[in-house]
Amino acid sequence: MGKEFTHLDKTGNPSMVNVGHKTATQRMAKARSIIWLGNEIMERLENDDIHTKKGPVFQTAIIAGIMAAKKTGDLIPLCHPIGMDNCQINIHINEQKEVVIDCTTNVFAKTGVEMEALTGATMAALTVYDMCKAFSHDIIIKETKLMEKRGGKKDFLRE
Repeated sequence: MGKEFTHLDKTGNPSMVNVGHKTATQRMAKARSIIWLGNEIMERLENDDIHTKKGPVFQTAIIAGIMAAKKTGDLIPLCHPIGMDNCQINIHINEQKEVVIDCTTNVFAKTGVEMEALTGATMAALTVYDMCKAFSHDIIIKETKLMEKRGGKKDFLRE
């Protein structure tokens, strides 16, 4: 029959997964968002950040991403609220002159932190958009994806 959706009960209604019987283990997840800002905005890059009237874009995005990761259980209806042990966000410019946001989350728990990493990377990307839209609306949040996950039933690593 294959795999079943984990957030549905026997009658097909939404249900939070019961992790009460699971053993707590060390969990890690890394997610990445990539944003294309275009030349008009990227020309404003100075000392590894873009400075606006609202403040430094990347520094603000890092704070927003960490704050969002911490609130993931409040944002996603069936996601377990967990107290993360750590959340780190790194931002760099790749060879295609795109903004790359990596969010790495860690916890010792009964459930993983993939959603926290994805939420952190996404909110950081949305913050970059918000802070740069005064210069141009020609901004593309190209993708957000899970890059790596360790702990739990199985590990995952994107090539």
